[in-house]
Amino acid sequence: MKEQPIFTTRAHVFQIDPSTKKNWVPASKQAVTVSYFYDVTRNSYRIISVDGAKVIINSTITPNMTFTKTSQKFGQWADSRANTVFGLGFSSEQHLTKFAEKFQEVKEAAKLARDKSQEKIETSSNHSQESGCETPSPTQASSVNGTDDEKASHAGPADTHLKSENDKLKIALTQSAANVKKWEIELQTLRESNARLSTALQESAASVEQWKRQFSICRDENDRLRNKIDELEEQCSEINKEKERNTQLKRRIEDLESELREKETELKDLRKQSEIIPQLMSECEYVSEKLEAAERDNQNLEDKVRSLKTDIEESKYRQRHLKVELKSFLEVLDGKIDDLHDFRRGLSKLGADS
Repeated sequence: MKEQPIFTTRAHVFQIDPSTKKNWVPASKQAVTVSYFYDVTRNSYRIISVDGAKVIINSTITPNMTFTKTSQKFGQWADSRANTVFGLGFSSEQHLTKFAEKFQEVKEAAKLARDKSQEKIETSSNHSQESGCETPSPTQASSVNGTDDEKASHAGPADTHLKSENDKLKIALTQSAANVKKWEIELQTLRESNARLSTALQESAASVEQWKRQFSICRDENDRLRNKIDELEEQCSEINKEKERNTQLKRRIEDLESELREKETELKDLRKQSEIIPQLMSECEYVSEKLEAAERDNQNLEDKVRSLKTDIEESKYRQRHLKVELKSFLEVLDGKIDDLHDFRRGLSKLGADS
């Protein structure tokens, strides 16, 4: 419970390649949780990220650290203690901005904690030095208070308390001197770390410039590839049209081949028929002769028909004439018959009278 998370986000974690110091190596296969932790006991801040059971980021933030935005969704910082550079890829520029703002806040807090710690150390060191200067030496104590025997015989409670305080101050001074040496070593370590960090930042800046150039080259290459893709799509469209035309031509060729086979079949039939043409010609000549004979017979028959028609017309004329004569004869006969009837009736009447 000594460390508590104060800010949490998710990002893709990268580390600089230790061999080249230029290329990024993915530390996580996917976006993981990245958190700021505050240690109450040590008054320090850390960035921690865990991927499963593996700790991929454990970076203590110092006032000398700087978080740099290299793109709209990517940022990095160098950790001299871990001797590496961490990179984070976010899902949006807003998440990157929040993380950078929190980094600046934690950095300022770490700076304030360091300043307070140095003030406490300097105050403790000053008090130790002042106490050491005011403490009388054993020689001075002997000259003032007399011999040791006299000191022992005449020492009061105030001297005893002063001696105990003097012993405590000596111990504090010794510890302060040891702490000063320790802080000097840590300061030298921090300076070396700062130098390495500056070198890493310079290399990172050079890498950024190189990445910008590579990005520009990649963007130009991307534009060229897009133009090439457009050209290929146009070519593909033309190829599809050509394929359609080829398909139509294939269908036309198949139709023509089918017609050709039909024509070849017809030609075979015609050749077979041409073999019987002489016989057909002879039969045709025979039929022609018959036709000519039939035409002659037909002509004769037509002449006969015309003569018969003439005879029929004459016969009709005679019939009409005979009908007229027969009618007139019948009329005469009717008159004669009427006369005979009258004559008969007269004879009958005469017989009846006689």
